[in-house]
Formats: sequence, structure tokens, C-alpha cells
Amino acid sequence: MGFSKNFLWGGALSANQCEGAVNVGGKGLSSSDVTTRGSRTKMRTITYKTKEGNIEEVMSYRVKVPEGAQFGCFEGYDYPSHEAIDFYHHYKEDIALLGEMGFKTLRTSINWTRIYPTGMEETPNEEGLKFYDNLFDECAKYGIKPLVTLSHYETPIGLTNAWGSWVDERNIECFTRYVKTVAERYKGKVEYWLTFNELNISQMVPFMEGGVYASDPKSLAYSAKHQLIASAKAVQILHEIDPNNKVGNMIAYGYNYANTPNPVDGLKVIMANRESYFFFDVQARGYYPNYKLIEYKNDGIDFILTEEEKEILKNGTVDFLSFSYYQSNVISADPNIAHDAKGNMSFHGVKNPYLPVSEWGWSIDPTGLRCALNALWDKYQKPLFLVENGLGAEDILNEDKTVHDSYRIEYLREHIKAMKQAIEEDGVDLMGYTPWGCLDLVSASTGEMHKRYGFIYVDCQDDGTGDGSRYKKDSFNWYKKVIASIGEDLD
Repeated sequence: MGFSKNFLWGGALSANQCEGAVNVGGKGLSSSDVTTRGSRTKMRTITYKTKEGNIEEVMSYRVKVPEGAQFGCFEGYDYPSHEAIDFYHHYKEDIALLGEMGFKTLRTSINWTRIYPTGMEETPNEEGLKFYDNLFDECAKYGIKPLVTLSHYETPIGLTNAWGSWVDERNIECFTRYVKTVAERYKGKVEYWLTFNELNISQMVPFMEGGVYASDPKSLAYSAKHQLIASAKAVQILHEIDPNNKVGNMIAYGYNYANTPNPVDGLKVIMANRESYFFFDVQARGYYPNYKLIEYKNDGIDFILTEEEKEILKNGTVDFLSFSYYQSNVISADPNIAHDAKGNMSFHGVKNPYLPVSEWGWSIDPTGLRCALNALWDKYQKPLFLVENGLGAEDILNEDKTVHDSYRIEYLREHIKAMKQAIEEDGVDLMGYTPWGCLDLVSASTGEMHKRYGFIYVDCQDDGTGDGSRYKKDSFNWYKKVIASIGEDLD
């Protein structure tokens, strides 16, 4: 059986990691735009201004902000999203390269602040709308269907400064106004949509995911609630405006193994899985699972869902489930070893001795992908879409302008094999595959350029050098062959 002829082969990127042009076309500042560059050993930071006028710098993964702080951009700080790879001015040549590879779909995002610069405007920014008109028209020239993420780490910083972003329910109205605008504008141009990127990340790195700087349990519970309600409303809006629209969610997912046969490790895996499944549960099934409500009660959180809100969730379930998969995790209940894993995406776990790791310490586990596909299909029985997967590496641009990335080809080959096995042997309904960073772009977790994922090398360096030229890597022609053969020719 294998991959169907309608399988959506492509690649993925996000506006904040590739567009640049931060001050062009009436664009406002997003949460990504006030996040500074980090490194493999130093995580990205955000900057803000206190009431006393002092600029402070805080870890974006553990944000503590004094009352009255305002976020913005300040001299002397390096903000990689401001220039990124300048996709804003290079999109025609970039789409042409993706068309040459035979892409069936391109996952990208609309930068909310190009449409509503602060998030609170009553009327949209026409120049921003026109940019995405042109982008989607360019995709259509090559038969590429856009898969559009509505919010991909691009929350207007105006909403953060006004009321703390998603902690406040007023954010819902701002988001749905934006969704209605783009749904009407791009009717017939965009058929596939995702609401929020990696929504479960909101509970671990709330500023990166949604511009939320409060990190206490109650604030996180309510910011999640407001985003889930906004997502459900977005599904309804998109379906009402165009019944042909297909809308999915997007969750960061890494398959979890128990460290030992000890039952307490097995129970710990169940608890760890719920951190991802909670968002799948609400968006796929339309209601809060009992385990989450009990958790809130045990944590002393006064959590309320009105009957109206319950009805919104019930009527706003997604058509398909999308997720990112980069690695698996090993979970232990032993606090002495539970955080022994290396790599900035290993939020739990210990090192798996059976798996190799990437240069950034992420485990490489194609079998884990097959396990993940089976787990999600068996649990939800909704079509799946793998919208992020790939290998970050320090690619070398040779003097003859070639990049020999056999390691990336091997990584992708084995993961595609795992997908094929899940379809053929396990009966999983998988609708598409968009590996991350089809062009090299800014890393979300660290802000680096030298952590590269793409099929296309972009000559932009962390020190500001490079002329932005694009060069095909060896993986470019390999993936072109994979697409042409509908996943049969993986050599």
C-alpha cells in the first residue's frame, strides 16, 4: 500500500524564523521579535524595561517580570528574527526552489503582527495582507498547497504589554478577529490550517509560545484555557467561511519510554504523556479530561469552565491532528537521574543508551516515530499529519558551494521508512509530511543560524556575515527523488 498519491509531501518553516523585515510593511513587534540570540550553551533571552527605566535581561524559559514591565527592543541586543533569512524579500526564489523539489505542500505561518501590528487594532494592515496574498499566489504557480499556522510563536507584544497576553480572556477576541480576517481574505487560496503551534509548550516556555510572562500554575491553566477556546472558535470560523477548509491542531510530541520495568516508572510515563495528551484530548474530543480537572483541584487552582465555554470546545474540534516529532524520551521516577538527558528539548528523561544523538544532544529514534504514530492513531482515530521532523546540524558550505549532508539524508530516510511501516503494517492514517526547516532558518530554541535543518543552505551566519545566497544541499536532490517516487526511492 505505502504512501497514497495524494500524500502531502513538503516542508515546514515559520514566519518569525525566516521572514525578517521586522520594520517593513507596517509590521508590529511579536514575542519572537523581543527575544535575543542564544547559543548551544546559553538559551535565548528576552529583554524588558522596568518602571525604573532599566533594561533587564531574563531567561525566556523561566521568565520573572516585575510589575509594570514593558517588553520591546533595545540597542545593544541581538534580535535574530529582525533579519532572519529575509524570506520576505526572497520568497519568490525560495518558492521556486521548493517547486523544483516537487513540494505538494508548504507549511508556513502568518505573522499575526503583519495583519494586526499590536493585536488590538479594529482594521487590518492591508500591506501585510497583500504580502501573504503574493506568497500564496506564488505557491499556487508550482502546485504547492499552503498549510498555514495561525499562531507560530508570533504573538503581538502589544497584547503582552497590555494585559499579559493569553492570561487575559480579551486575547480571544483579538485572535478571532485576526482569524476571521485571514480566513475571508485567503478563501480559495488556503485549504489547510493549524491553529496554534506546539500548544503544549505553553506550559513549559509560555513566553516563547504565546507571549505570556506569568508562570504560576493558575496563570498557566487559564492561558491554556483561553488558547483552547480561541482554537475552537477558530475552527468554527474557518469552517463557516469555507466548508472546504480542513483545520488541525499542533502539538510537540516525543514518544516516552519507561526507564525500567519498575511500575513506578511506568506510572511516571503515563503522567508525562498527559502533558501532551491534554491538548490533543481537548482539541480532538471537545472537552477537558477528568485527570486535568483533578490536577487543577489538587493544585489549589480555582478553575471554572462555563456551560458556554464547554459548548464552544465541543463544537470546535479539529479535523486532523498534527504534531512535531524530533526525538523520544526515557522517563524515570527516580529524582536522582530524572534529568540526566542532554539537549535543550529534553524536558524530562534520562539518556537512552540504545540511541545515537544529534550534535545538540537530541536522541535519534525512527522507531519512536512509528510508536508515536500508532499511539496517536489508536487513541484518537483522526487523520495524522507530521508537520515537523528533522535533524539540526552544523552543515559546511564547501568552496565549490556544495553541502554534503549525508547524515541528514540518513535521518530522514529512516523516519520515512518508519512512517511507511506505520501506514502499511499498522493501518495508521497519515496524510502528509513536512520536515522542519526546508530552508535553513533561525533556531526557535536558541536563535542560532548554524544549527541548520534545511535542504537549502542559506548563507546567513550568527555573526552577521553572509550574503544570504541560497545553495542546494545533497539532501535537496535526494528529497526531490523521494517525492517523485511517492516515497518508494529512498536510496
